[in-house]
Amino acid sequence: MDAIASERKTKQEQGGGGAKTKRTPRRRRRGRLSPRGEDRMGGVGGYKRYVWLVLKHVHPELGVSGRAMEVLDMFMADMFERLAEEAARLTKATGRATLTSREVQSAVRLVLPGELGKHAISEGVKAISKYTSAA
Repeated sequence: MDAIASERKTKQEQGGGGAKTKRTPRRRRRGRLSPRGEDRMGGVGGYKRYVWLVLKHVHPELGVSGRAMEVLDMFMADMFERLAEEAARLTKATGRATLTSREVQSAVRLVLPGELGKHAISEGVKAISKYTSAA
């Protein structure tokens, strides 16, 4: 024990061992929880970029405020979460392990009311057929 204690003393006298050094702060990884507890999407934001692109495609002369964009981003995240939960619930109810476009389509019918659901389903079917024909 005396040998270890004397070795520690010599290291401290030389300025090594016990002296604390400044650490550089680590960069936070995307997708982790922030210090306040909310999810971090990273980059510009979850859906902000895509909302902006669609807005400029439909109405190039219009803009959107930062607060309105935050509201739209939260709305998109909420709708995605609702649809994903309902589709997962339907997949578990059928006893299957694979989530298919059929479960997503049924989830859209259940979550979105009336004409909005019908329009979303027709756009989804169009996107799926375009994707399968390109592959």
